[in-house]
Amino acid sequence: MAAPELTSLRSPRVVAARRLAKRSFRGKERRFLAEGPQAVREAAGHLVEVYVTPDAEERHAELVAAARAAGVPVLLASDEVIAEMSDTVTPQGIIGLCRFLDVPLGDVLRAGPKLVAVLANVRDPGNAGTVLRCADAAGADAVILTDASVDLYNPKCVRASVGSLFHLPVAVGVPVERAVDALRDAGVRILAADGAGEGDLDTELDRGTMSTPTAWVFGNEAWGLPEETRALADAVVRVPIHGKAESLNLATAAAVCLYASARAQRAG
Repeated sequence: MAAPELTSLRSPRVVAARRLAKRSFRGKERRFLAEGPQAVREAAGHLVEVYVTPDAEERHAELVAAARAAGVPVLLASDEVIAEMSDTVTPQGIIGLCRFLDVPLGDVLRAGPKLVAVLANVRDPGNAGTVLRCADAAGADAVILTDASVDLYNPKCVRASVGSLFHLPVAVGVPVERAVDALRDAGVRILAADGAGEGDLDTELDRGTMSTPTAWVFGNEAWGLPEETRALADAVVRVPIHGKAESLNLATAAAVCLYASARAQRAG
């Protein structure tokens, strides 16, 4: 087993990687960290460097070999160094330094999207990452994070996406009004998901209106969508609660809405 190359917590590489915990440094460098073998595997094509402990190198030999074969520098690091770089309590021994991968809104529109998730005022990074994962699983064509939402590259968001941020186009920093106007101009129907909606998902499905290209706008975890955002939508739709639960959390509601659209579009 080879000895680690990175052992000092004061190494310039370690210090630079640790600074990426802050949004301002991520934005300046246009780099972020992806932790764990699943994230590093999915990040192929966006990797700048890989840091791995000797033990993790043995456990994930194929992954490390693939990175090296792609010309990505792989640096052996001590457990202490990986822990210093990591945002988790129990690091998995491998971290990828990645390039930013967000795309302009225009790229999303030129692809003729049929299903889009728009995150408006979503502040919790775990929720944002989970909605991104749901959108990926439902076969959405893109995700848009508005300028009032959490940073896509927040470590908790990256981790919660479980690699899905590498799978579909994501536009960031777009004002919600601009996103809605541009999507509508591209022939996409805008549905706002809100517990106070006058219509419900079952009614939309029964009417057969969900087979057309659709963008779902999801709001803040605590207070939903403000009135001015709801007013932008073609319809405000609630997920019906058939049991005694007070409500659904953001990620669960998003999964229900996105899968409903995906099924309607396949049937259509």
